[in-house]
Amino acid sequence: KADDDLEMTMVCHRPEGLDQLEALTNFNKRELQVLYRGFKNECPSGVVNEDTFKQIYSQFFPHGGEVLTVSSAASDASTYAHYLFNAFDTGSTGSIKFEDFVTALSILLRGSVTEKLQWTFNLYDINRDGHINKEEMTDIVRAIYDMMGKYTYPVLKTDAPKQHVDAFFQKMDKNRDGVVTLDEFIFSCQEVLLFRTITARWKLHSL
Repeated sequence: KADDDLEMTMVCHRPEGLDQLEALTNFNKRELQVLYRGFKNECPSGVVNEDTFKQIYSQFFPHGGEVLTVSSAASDASTYAHYLFNAFDTGSTGSIKFEDFVTALSILLRGSVTEKLQWTFNLYDINRDGHINKEEMTDIVRAIYDMMGKYTYPVLKTDAPKQHVDAFFQKMDKNRDGVVTLDEFIFSCQEVLLFRTITARWKLHSL
């Protein structure tokens, strides 16, 4: 009966009005209409559960989205898709509505640098306690490596995820307390972006 009730809720769901969504996102009404048609085409019920999300994700990224992957049979995007689903499902309802989808898409495509970094931080903060610990980062990195596939070029070492996490915390954990806060994450990423910008301009002027 619970499944039947959930199905009825899913079938009856209607998104917020265009005016409200236009005010909440960086899309205009025409763009929202196009996005909604595509969303409804993939998800006629108006909401996406995790299994459906994983199926859609695997269709768009059959090789984990990485051109380095040699064999699709060697890659597994399901774990990363699980974390990505949770990042879209901000209300922890177990489903993604059009509002959730278009709000996240607006940030990822047209949000400010800070907004994009905040969204990425929330993706890494698996338990949503406001910090990223080494266990969470390790889970995310392993999921990304699984998505890339077992056979990549150059071949990844077995301890590559650990090295990646250690490097992440060396750079991000400013006060060395074993966790990365949102402020530390944003500050560190902006440092990297600034460095790359300065380096690029220096190379341009030196030509």
